[in-house]
Amino acid sequence: MADALWVNDLHSALNATRVARVLQPVGREQICAIVREARAAGASLALSGGRHAMGGQQFATDQWLLDLRAHAAVHAFDAERGLITVDAGIQWPALMAACASLPARPDGLRWGIRQKQTGADRLTLGGSLAANIHGRGLRLPPIVGDVEAFTLIGPDAVARRCSRDENADLFALAIGGYGLFGVIADVTLRLAPRVPVRRSVEILTLDELVRVPAERDTSDWLFGDFQYSIDERSPDFLHRGVFSAYRRCEEPPDETEPQKQLHEADWVDLLALAHTDRAKVFDVYSGYYLSTHGQRYWSDTHQLSIYPDDYHAALDRRFGSPCRCSEMISELYVPRPALGEFMGRAAELLRGAGVPVIYGTIRLIERDTETFLAWAREPWACVIFNLHCEHTPAGLQQAAKTFRALIDLALVFGGSYYLTYHRWATRAQIEAAHPRFRAFLEQKKTHDPEDRFTSDWYRHHRDLFAD
Repeated sequence: MADALWVNDLHSALNATRVARVLQPVGREQICAIVREARAAGASLALSGGRHAMGGQQFATDQWLLDLRAHAAVHAFDAERGLITVDAGIQWPALMAACASLPARPDGLRWGIRQKQTGADRLTLGGSLAANIHGRGLRLPPIVGDVEAFTLIGPDAVARRCSRDENADLFALAIGGYGLFGVIADVTLRLAPRVPVRRSVEILTLDELVRVPAERDTSDWLFGDFQYSIDERSPDFLHRGVFSAYRRCEEPPDETEPQKQLHEADWVDLLALAHTDRAKVFDVYSGYYLSTHGQRYWSDTHQLSIYPDDYHAALDRRFGSPCRCSEMISELYVPRPALGEFMGRAAELLRGAGVPVIYGTIRLIERDTETFLAWAREPWACVIFNLHCEHTPAGLQQAAKTFRALIDLALVFGGSYYLTYHRWATRAQIEAAHPRFRAFLEQKKTHDPEDRFTSDWYRHHRDLFAD
C-alpha cells in the first residue's frame, strides 16, 4: 500500500508494523468521528499511547492507528475528595505537573498521584488503564484501585461513563482490556495526599524481602523495590539485591539542596556495563543507591524515572554489534512464600540458557478483585526479567524458548505471567496462567463482534483460541 507507514515500540524494537493511517484526535468528538469513519470504511483501529508496550497490543498490521498523545487536556478537580479528571492521552509527567499546580485545601493538604508504572514516564494514562499497570507500592493493588470512573467510546461511537456503579461490566473489561473494548477518552483518577518520604537503602536477600510487608508498618513504609544481582557467575545471582524503600517522614525535602541522582548518560553507561561486566555493575549500582540513603523526596515525584529511548541503538554502535539487539522484558508472578525457590531455579535455568540478564527487579502487588482479566489474582511477588536479545532468527528463538521456560517455572509454583510483553507463550500456558482468558475473548466477541478495535497481539491470541 503506497501510503502505508511503519511504527515500532520503543523498548524491544521487535514490533515493526505497517499501518494504513495514523490519526491524532484532540477531544472526544474527534475520537467519535474517527470511530464512525472506521465503521463506514470497514477498518479496524489500534490504540496507541507512548509506544512503550512490547507485545504488539498497540499496533495492527494494515489497519488504522489511533495515536492519543495529543488528546491530553485537564478538565476538573475535586479538592475535597482528591479527584482529577483528565483526557486519557495525558502522559504521566504532564499529569503530575497538573497535580502540582492544584491549590492546596484549606487544611494545607496537597494532592498527588498514588502510583505510576516504573521505568518509563512518557506513557499515557489511558494506556496505563488498558494494561492495568502497577508501581512500587508495598500495599497497593494495580491502578484499577485508583480509578473512580472513565468515559469509554465503544465500537458504536457512543461515549459511555463507566464506573463501579455505571456500566460496571465495561469498567471491569476495559481496565486491563488492552484497548479491545473501546477508546478510554477521559479518566477521573483518585489522588493521594502528597507527603514527604525518606529513602532507605539496604542490601537484602529474598527471604528478607518477602518479610517486609509483615515486619514493617506499611502505613508509613509506602514504596519499595528490589534490584537483584544479575551476575550469573556469582552465588548471589537473583538472590541478593538492593532494596530501596520510601518511608513517610515529617520533614519535606529541601528544594535548595542538590540531591544525588543519575542522569540519562549515567543510565546508558550502567546499561553498557551490564552487557560487559555484570559483577561490577551491581557494585556500581548498589554503591550509588547506598550513597542516597536518607535523601528526602515527595511521595509522588520520587516515582519519576529516566528511560533513554532506543538506547540500544547507541550500545550496538558502541559494541560494534553485527546485528540489531535490544532487551526483552517479561514479568513473572509467584506466591511470595515461593519466591526464594522460584528464583533459585530461575538462576539455574538462565545460567544454562546462556541468556544474559541485563536488568531485573522485584516488586510486591496486592490482589485485584475488580477487573475481568485480573493478572494480580493473588498478592504476588512480581519478578521482572530484562534479557538481552539479538534480533536474528536464532536470537529470537532463544529468547522465546527462555521466556517459555520461565513461564513454565512460575506455573510450577501456582504463579502466572504478564500477558502482553510478547506473544511467545503457548496456548496451554495462557490457559494455565489466565484461566479466564477464553471468557475474555468471548466478552470481546459480544461487545465488539466486528473487531472494530484490534491489535496484532489480539489477532494472534484470537487465532490461537479459534477452535
